Amino acid sequence: MFSRRTLLGGAAAGATALGLAACGGSSGGGSGSTAEITTLKIMAPLLSETAPDPEGQLQQAIQEFVGMPLDITWVPNSSYGERVTVTMASDNIPHVMVQTGKSAEFAQTAEAGGYWDLTDILADYPNLTPENAEVAHGASINGRTYGIFRLRDAMRAAVILRKDWLANLGLAEPETTDDLMEIARAFTEDNPAGDGSATTGLIIPAWNGYGNNGPYDLWETWHGTANVWKDEGGTLSPAFLAPEFVEANRSMRAMVEAGHINADFATMDAATWNEPFFTGKGGIIADVSSRGGQLMGLFKDADPEGYGNKVTMVGNLKNPDGTLWALPTPGYAGYLTIPKASVPNEEQLATVLTALDKLSSEEGQRLLNNGIEGVNYEVDGGESIPIESDEATLIASDISAFAQIGSQSNGYLGYPARPEGEPEKELAEKRLAFHEADLEHAVFNPGAAYMSKSYLQNGAILDQIVVDARLKYLAGQIDEAGLTAELERWTSSGGQQVIDEMNELFQAGSN
Repeated sequence: MFSRRTLLGGAAAGATALGLAACGGSSGGGSGSTAEITTLKIMAPLLSETAPDPEGQLQQAIQEFVGMPLDITWVPNSSYGERVTVTMASDNIPHVMVQTGKSAEFAQTAEAGGYWDLTDILADYPNLTPENAEVAHGASINGRTYGIFRLRDAMRAAVILRKDWLANLGLAEPETTDDLMEIARAFTEDNPAGDGSATTGLIIPAWNGYGNNGPYDLWETWHGTANVWKDEGGTLSPAFLAPEFVEANRSMRAMVEAGHINADFATMDAATWNEPFFTGKGGIIADVSSRGGQLMGLFKDADPEGYGNKVTMVGNLKNPDGTLWALPTPGYAGYLTIPKASVPNEEQLATVLTALDKLSSEEGQRLLNNGIEGVNYEVDGGESIPIESDEATLIASDISAFAQIGSQSNGYLGYPARPEGEPEKELAEKRLAFHEADLEHAVFNPGAAYMSKSYLQNGAILDQIVVDARLKYLAGQIDEAGLTAELERWTSSGGQQVIDEMNELFQAGSN
């Protein structure tokens, strides 16, 4: 799924303004000590069931490469946010702490001096120097860098279609939003499966959010709506208050009314998104391109010989006049941060940054993301090919954990995995090509770096006004005048203060 960004700024939706975490140092685990750092202590989320063995082959290889032991506290991802709060208020703070997002708590603690400000320091570390200036700026907090962002693909959007249905109906892959509307109509009305079964075109699940790269956001961007904030000659305004937002939803509503979108779009469980596509009840999904690979895998399990003709993908769509606006992701997923309580002086900071710089080098990235060459994978033609053994299985399991402590902010240098078969290879090559092309037309959020205090306090309520207004309009419960009135209610419900604060930050950052 897409990274769940929030409405107007970088803070997590509904984040409560928590009390600032302790910034003073004390004993215990090296917190506050001015002694030389000889063991690097890290706290990171664990997304798998089993944490890596500290004596395991992969951790030993990483330690040897970095040049010091690693003491890693792995915390289940489901409780990671709570653990960050508790840890920052304790006497046992690690040297490096993964932050999974730009939360209100992190931003407040950072601006209060709880984490090192790296804005003028990272340029001294070539493997920590950001590759993408847009992503780096969006990852900042009001223009300052308080962590090394963890790189993710800045372009992931795709339109995934039933390839066999296109062939059955003699339809070409879509290039414009008008093309997609016609395909959605044909997939609903023209018996695309050839067996008379009831089908629909575009499949959309319940999507509670705005500005979080969902299907609606994609459609709106393709029709010229700005990405969350619109820069109008040096002044920021909410993108949903611009005419393009209403125009985009007008055409989306037409598809809903015609039955070319699943009728339960407001309530369908997003966890079942693949099901109607796979079972032949729907034929189009607008999401991240990795979903295309998931769907191909489902078809391969069902039909190992004929799966290659079921799934195809295209990138962002041009609007009806042929202009391409492509919706990027934030391009990162949280940060590697360095608390001042555990790293109180510049000499210690240099030690930590040198270790992180090594981890983001080519060899370091390959250890974190691929494993140990010759043990769990081999390289052929610049691609990694898995080795099958019990030893390799253990290392492959550990990789999913160690990938969380990598930043890759200097660009991904690991080996891509070789696709399993020719259909997968073709889909992967196509995906890489359209993502690269779309990135040249990316519409980044000009307000991504800035964090309004009013939004941090009332963001969840303000978000819901926009979400509810859009869904009511698409469902036919309110007309266009009602949609406009609901969106304007956002302004009178505290949104104007958010606008004022965002512009104050934006203009200060532009000077």
